[in-house]
Amino acid sequence: MKPVWVVDDDRSIRWVLEKALGREGIAFGSFASAHEALDALAQGAPQVLVSDIRMPGASGIELLRAMKQKHPAVPVIIMTAYSDLDSAVAAFHGGAYEYLPKPFDVDQAVALIRRALEESLRVEAVLEPAAASPEILGQAPAMQEVFRAIGRLSQSSATVLITGESGTGKELVAHALHRHGARAAKPFVAINTAAMPRDLLESELFGHERGAFTGAQQLRRGRFEQAEGGTLFLDEIGDMPAELQTRLLRVLSDGSFYRVGGHQPIRANVRVIAATNQDLEARVRESLFREDLYHRLNVIRLRLPSLRERRDDIPLLARHFLARSARGLEVEPKRLSDAAMAYLSAQDLPGNVRQLENICHWLTVMSPSQVIEVGDFPPELREGRASPSSEWLAALAREADRRLAEGETNIMENLSKSFEKTLITKALAHTAGRRIEAAGLLGIGRNTITRKIGELGIGDETPTDPDE
Repeated sequence: MKPVWVVDDDRSIRWVLEKALGREGIAFGSFASAHEALDALAQGAPQVLVSDIRMPGASGIELLRAMKQKHPAVPVIIMTAYSDLDSAVAAFHGGAYEYLPKPFDVDQAVALIRRALEESLRVEAVLEPAAASPEILGQAPAMQEVFRAIGRLSQSSATVLITGESGTGKELVAHALHRHGARAAKPFVAINTAAMPRDLLESELFGHERGAFTGAQQLRRGRFEQAEGGTLFLDEIGDMPAELQTRLLRVLSDGSFYRVGGHQPIRANVRVIAATNQDLEARVRESLFREDLYHRLNVIRLRLPSLRERRDDIPLLARHFLARSARGLEVEPKRLSDAAMAYLSAQDLPGNVRQLENICHWLTVMSPSQVIEVGDFPPELREGRASPSSEWLAALAREADRRLAEGETNIMENLSKSFEKTLITKALAHTAGRRIEAAGLLGIGRNTITRKIGELGIGDETPTDPDE
């Protein structure tokens, strides 16, 4: 956790807060002027900023504006004398978290700072700088289509609905749409609507006024306000409760909302990106999802392929995840043997990219050697060992993808010839060149195998049939 910054030209105020924070075990930095704090800001932001409003040189309001411009997620507490109350209230329009009137009770000041710390850490979990977002990897044709769609949508603020199985990377794509768009300098805020209890979700999305309900001791800004000017990502939108579907529809339709317990409409300058792994059309038919909201969200749909549809990307992704896990654990990166890579690429992996990432992290921690073999995989992956049929079908699918991508024609005929030639050659090798026995194993007649040997040019590659 980063330190709390205290900015005040009054040395006694700084001393009191320094001692109080020190007793609570809260790290702090102390500055005698806004200019000192602004200079320190070049090296990194605090977790919470506590600043006096009136100081020689730059004021606390100027410091507040600079902080909100560079680090909008940092809560700012403004200290003020009662005579400056109007200025403190005006500070809220600049994004202040709370004001602390002087003289203040030290215990109350520490309690307020603790609340601001909790808010900062909570928001930090959902506000991520775009540059820190993981890179999306993929060379398969299906992923190239996704990349092209991101490029086309980069300068648009249209609502996007991302669909795909669990673990396909829907939030990564939402990050990419934000990072490459016109709102990249503003916040990206994410919320999983299925993970939040329904009685808290409304307050999380729209915020609440002080006293709106039992326990609402202060005003709280919801995710729509946190994402002002930026992007709000609503994950698992298909599980949103019906009453909140109505409120969300109103925001998308009118561009404004009310905090819980509020009476003044608040404009929402936010781009909404929603995601689901469910069939929303089916949920509409079952009256579990509002049809009008579905059409509002489904302005532009972006479908993400499962890992089964892009098996060629598994080696690329596996190497990336192994390297990233090694960096995080500060160990030498491990690598998959050819056999292990082929085995991994043949798995269905219903958890898709997320499951693959977890497997790679497990291997980094648990594999006994630098070169990972099939026997090193987690037990559940070995117990669900891919059948031989699934392995060769996966290989066939990869070969078909490659030929299609290269624009080859007559693919069916060419692959069929290769298939027949391989089977007959292997059967003849197994029977030491005895054609009648090989034909019986393959389930074809002697005349058929003789004709195929001639057509496919196998005759010179096999032993003379002792039956002839």
